[in-house]
Amino acid sequence: MLYFLLSVLFTVALYLIMRAFPRYKVHSFHAVVFNYYACVLTGLVLTPDLGLFRNAVWNSEGTLVTLALGGMFVVTFMLIGLTAQKVSVTATSLAGNMSLVIPVLFGLFVFQNNNKEFTVVNYAGLVIALAALALGAIQQNNKDAASATTTSSANSVSRARLLLILPLLTFLAAGTNNTLINYLSVKYYAAGETTLFMIIACSGAILIGSVILLFRVLVSGEKLHWRSILGGFILGVPNFLSLYFLLLALASFSNSAAFVFPIYNILTMLVSAGAAWLIYRERLNQLNKFGLLLAVIAIIMISYQELGF
Repeated sequence: MLYFLLSVLFTVALYLIMRAFPRYKVHSFHAVVFNYYACVLTGLVLTPDLGLFRNAVWNSEGTLVTLALGGMFVVTFMLIGLTAQKVSVTATSLAGNMSLVIPVLFGLFVFQNNNKEFTVVNYAGLVIALAALALGAIQQNNKDAASATTTSSANSVSRARLLLILPLLTFLAAGTNNTLINYLSVKYYAAGETTLFMIIACSGAILIGSVILLFRVLVSGEKLHWRSILGGFILGVPNFLSLYFLLLALASFSNSAAFVFPIYNILTMLVSAGAAWLIYRERLNQLNKFGLLLAVIAIIMISYQELGF
């Protein structure tokens, strides 16, 4: 359970750091690219035996697929940013949180790597968890509603397509990431190779992200500032540690994605809400509060066997 809590805390730290980027004029995409450099450095520090890299087969199927996963990391971050800019932050949050259904379903019905027999109560908890996450992401924004009434029909159609396509792509990308993380870490890497797996994945993200960044700087003329580089390195430490401890939590619960991911997402939502209130004084609406209550109920229903009920 310690790995669970550490993963949640570092994930929340990740959100809080990214929220501070606009205040310090940090370019989000530039910071995302450099965050993976910090991820690799953090992973090297945490690797107990650097000889693992000498023994790694770099042209093997597992390594190549893991490098491709790193590319998915960058794509997912870009989709999250694009959805937040073109649609709304609410849609981005909802798509990211709801994506837990993909690794859960794969864990239950494809990989079948559950560490327990799921009961009707457990399945009902999963449904309630999705409802809790949806309610927790809803924001009441009258400004958007007012502006929507003044748009032309052509703009309305274009926006409707964005509302459908971008959140859907974010949902699929985030869910695919979590599913591949669970699958690849089990199939290709031993228990002591967690950091090796993550460093290879982050190296793939560096390769893909750096190519895109060079194009944007050299061809598109974007300016690269030291603030974005520093912000990326600050972001990279909790980013790596959040995934590192999530993988350890998965291993502790026999890689049961159906158990780990719902509780991880819900706990992250609960802690994020508390941290946002303490640091940014964000207030929850009635739907958010009801979502948090449902989240607690869902956690109990999903894990009541482990809690001794």
